[in-house]
Amino acid sequence: MQYYLSYSPIMFVQVAPFACLLSTLYTFGSLNQNNEIIAMRSSGLSIFQITKTVIIFGLIVSLFVFWVNDRFVPPSLAFTQKIKEQMESGTKKTKQKQEVIYNLSMYGSSNRLFFINKFVPSQSTMEGITILEHDEHQNLTKKIVADKGIYEDGLWKFYKSITYNFDLNGQIVDEPIYFEEELMAIPEKPRDFITQRQRTDFMNIAQLDDYLWRLSKSGATTVVKNLKIDLYQRFATPLTSIIIILLGIPFSFMMRKRATGLSSIGISIMVGFLYYILDAICIALGKGGLFIPIISASLSHITAFLYSVYLISALP
Repeated sequence: MQYYLSYSPIMFVQVAPFACLLSTLYTFGSLNQNNEIIAMRSSGLSIFQITKTVIIFGLIVSLFVFWVNDRFVPPSLAFTQKIKEQMESGTKKTKQKQEVIYNLSMYGSSNRLFFINKFVPSQSTMEGITILEHDEHQNLTKKIVADKGIYEDGLWKFYKSITYNFDLNGQIVDEPIYFEEELMAIPEKPRDFITQRQRTDFMNIAQLDDYLWRLSKSGATTVVKNLKIDLYQRFATPLTSIIIILLGIPFSFMMRKRATGLSSIGISIMVGFLYYILDAICIALGKGGLFIPIISASLSHITAFLYSVYLISALP
């Protein structure tokens, strides 16, 4: 029961656009089949006047989806993951395997932010290490970069490490300090990097924005770019409900003699499928470096919106 309650906000966010599209197609398709659209147009009503109630409803749904997506979905995902881990641990005994974690990041003690390219828990080793230390006002004070780290005898040993110290203006103080091998006074143990690692899908917009701001100082440009796409998606995705309603309006006005119910379902599946395919392609191209983050997150929505406006303006 707890699992389904925790998953319900996620289901709502995913189902809402399709429900809006299906209801739009069925409502206006029925009116069109009974020639009521023709009667309203003959009385002087424009397409906007006929559909403005549905458009306003779509805007309200989009705002509500945005609120649910930011307020309830992240904790629901975290709670669902916790239940899943508990179920898995109860059905099988752990046998340590050669797990490799890439692009791991976490907040540590003393206001540190860790970013690790590759982490192998079974060997207690990590590669591509960047550690950012901040003061109580979140000003960057130190940056440590190392090629490799090994946890032995309760201590982390870093190899080929470089330490940069910063002043309050973010400028490097003195010369960077280089060590071929260095013992680091870091209290975090290998298991802490697993249990406390950051999951961006468990964060709301404010937390993700703060995390992105911290990580932007690490020099991990690829990860920062991908996180920006995720952040912009949080704003763009809720617009799907209103845009998909706009897409449904011209199709519903075209339906007359066909069975309204079946054609509504068929067209809603086709339009929704193509819309989501386009969105997935844009996100993939953005994370591949072909689009800047804001274009990657919004291009599919802008394209669908312009296409829906074109179809509506082309209606007789």
